[in-house]
Amino acid sequence: MDRGLSRPAAGGSLIFEETNLKGAYLVHPELRTDERGFFARTWCQEEFEAHGLNPRLVQCNISFNSRQGTLRGMHYQEAPYEETKLVRCTMGAICDVIVDLRKESPTFRKHFVATLSAENRAMLYIPERFAHGFITLAPNTEVFYQMSEFYSQESARGFRWNDPYFDIKLPLPVAVISERDRTYPDFQQT
Repeated sequence: MDRGLSRPAAGGSLIFEETNLKGAYLVHPELRTDERGFFARTWCQEEFEAHGLNPRLVQCNISFNSRQGTLRGMHYQEAPYEETKLVRCTMGAICDVIVDLRKESPTFRKHFVATLSAENRAMLYIPERFAHGFITLAPNTEVFYQMSEFYSQESARGFRWNDPYFDIKLPLPVAVISERDRTYPDFQQT
């Protein structure tokens, strides 16, 4: 059976918008609307492959954050457990931040910031060897992650979101942060 992209897309296709960081994309579902509301595709292995993106999916997680100003990050996994992530906000809103940690990349140490919300339905595709974090912009915010690699505690790493090496500016003060995220070392010390 031919599994090419020529077959009609049920529920619309995905719209890929490359960010200023090579290989990182904002992904927007194309909504098919009618009198009932809408239907949209949020994942398609073939469409991700057609854009040269890693379609492997082995784990999905949800994080629920009860308070506005909750910060999670900056997190990544080292080899051999580097992971690609597709992140979307299913309830509330977040300011999502990614940092390119690929030393050979022309955008090494640069970051990208996007607002992901239940309202805009945008997703952020984060390649391997990027750090990821977010701050909640609303109370009762839920974030859904799809990952290409299993979580490995031995490979889990991070750095402080306010490490001066990256100069990340958040839109509101941090109200809630875990001890681990608050006490990560500077990136240059990892």
